[in-house]
Amino acid sequence: MRQKEEMKLNVAGKEISVPIGRQLEFLDAGKMISKEEYTHGLSWRILKIQSEFVKGHDFLGKFGKSVSIFGSARNGFDDVVYQETEKVAKQLADDGFAIFTGGGPGIMEAANKGASQSENGKSVGININLPGHEGEGLTERRNQYIDEAESFDFFFSRKVILSFAAQFYVFLPGGFGTLDELFEMLTLIQTGKTSPIPVILVNKEYWSPLVEWIKNTMYEKNKAISKEDLDLFHLVDNADEACQFIQGCAVNIK
Repeated sequence: MRQKEEMKLNVAGKEISVPIGRQLEFLDAGKMISKEEYTHGLSWRILKIQSEFVKGHDFLGKFGKSVSIFGSARNGFDDVVYQETEKVAKQLADDGFAIFTGGGPGIMEAANKGASQSENGKSVGININLPGHEGEGLTERRNQYIDEAESFDFFFSRKVILSFAAQFYVFLPGGFGTLDELFEMLTLIQTGKTSPIPVILVNKEYWSPLVEWIKNTMYEKNKAISKEDLDLFHLVDNADEACQFIQGCAVNIK
């Protein structure tokens, strides 16, 4: 087997190795593989990716009106953030919405927990399979409050399914993954690749610095976005305001 070619880098005092053939990572779910392994299994991996899109599409067809809730998988926020997440999910589920999350811990778990306490809605997970202990292969990352779920090996296929799962998108505080999903949705709406779905940011203390940067730096100073793009998202402070906003949008939602 040919030895993997790597570029050795020193970034901010930290030595790292970056594969020369990074395209070999593209169709692999969790690790860098050799060119021989990649070529031998290429057709199978493409079919597996295709199957993930198909099963995800079919899975979404089981649900009616839905809300996707995003937020950190970590537990480092104040308790009030998780309590507000649980509250907003419960109230929306009471209104008959299926609640979609990424199926993991932290804020995602709080959302599924809130939804699971309702008799009207459903608590749904779009889960990712991650490497477990050595020799165990991929393990589904799933919290205990999910009623129905579908799991994915590839982040990008899971991300596409999450991007087309609901009619409302609610973002609680989170890290890079949450920001990635937020700007993905805003870009899809901005470019007309999806319907003009309401995007709601919950928790003014957390989101206001980002919103101010978008307004002042992106728009006013550099005109990197249009003035109309500032209306693609809506900032509220808590669960009650988020639910009131969604209910206020309703024309024919029952």
